[in-house]
Parts: sequence; structure tokens; C-alpha cells
Amino acid sequence: MLKRKIIKILVGTNNKGKLKEIKDLLPNNLEIYSPLDFKIKSPPENGKTFEENSLIKARYFSKKSKITSLSDDSGLEVDFLNGEPGIYSARWAGKKGDFKKAMNRVFKELDKKDKNWKQKKIKARFVCALTVYNSNKKLISSVGKIEGSISPIMKGKNGFGYDPIFIPKGKKITFGEMKASEKYKIDHRFKAFKKIKKLF
Repeated sequence: MLKRKIIKILVGTNNKGKLKEIKDLLPNNLEIYSPLDFKIKSPPENGKTFEENSLIKARYFSKKSKITSLSDDSGLEVDFLNGEPGIYSARWAGKKGDFKKAMNRVFKELDKKDKNWKQKKIKARFVCALTVYNSNKKLISSVGKIEGSISPIMKGKNGFGYDPIFIPKGKKITFGEMKASEKYKIDHRFKAFKKIKKLF
């Protein structure tokens, strides 16, 4: 474990929505950088799991920037689609990161499986794997999950990614309809972050 707490960190993502969410979880006294500050592009994510991709990114950004890096790999798993899009969640949005396109693809894939899926409860979950990496070693990694279901229509303009089609368990509204303050208390990223915040 670290002898002293981390005081500066690079949040290893070029996704603006994700960067904002992670910054909001981090303590205010941290010096926070993003890959943009160092003009670093994202590495190829060729891991087989969220954990592997999270480590690939954290290691890459830490070595390139020479500072401690925190990286997240997260996505949506839909049970009815055998866990897809899963680790390919961002890729379903294409090179331009068009998540409307990605959400429509979820709907299309569900349609192919069952035309009446909208009348059923389609179980899904968000998964987030976080890794902190520094000086050629992994300091810590953790995984957070939140269970829920797929909304038959996109609802809400808040959040990012698949938020407008995900209804967390026990709630009646999507992440896209929730205030950030409410979402942050329950989401997959918050659950993963709780396990690593002792580093800061």
C-alpha cells in the first residue's frame, strides 16, 4: 500500500462525460489532469474483460504522462443479448461516440430476439472497473455494478452514454432522467470508487 496519499492524478479517459463523472467523485484537493493536457490519445483496448481494459488504459496513461493514472472501463450488459454490448459498449457508438446510434442498436438487437420485448422486463446492468496505476505497478483495482432494466424508449437528457435507456433497480426513472447528485450515490462508478478512495 502507498506510504502517502496520492496528490495528483491523470484521469485516463478521452470521454468528456466519463471525465466529468470521475472528477466529481475525486477529492477537491487533488491535482487532476486528463490525457488532453498531455496530448495523449487512447490506447487500443484489446482486453477480454472490463478489468483488463481498465488496466491497459491506466498503465498506458501512467507510462506516457509519468504520473499516477486512474482509468475506468465500463459498459452495459443486457442479459437478453447474452451480455452484449458489454466491453464493446463504446464501440457500438462508433468512432464519433454517437450513443443515440448505440441505444438504437440495443433496441434493434432486442427486436430481432423478440418483437414483444417492450412488454417484458429486460434485465441489464452497468459494470465499471477502475484501476489506479503508478511506477510500473498496479496499485489497486475494483469493480462496481448496478442492476436494472432496459427502458423501451429513451428518456432524459442527463448523464451520458446509455443512461437514457437504463432504469436502475428500485427506481421508476432512467439514469438520463436523474439528477447527477442522485445518480452518483448509486451508480456503478460510485460503487467501484468507494473501494479505491482510501488511496486519496
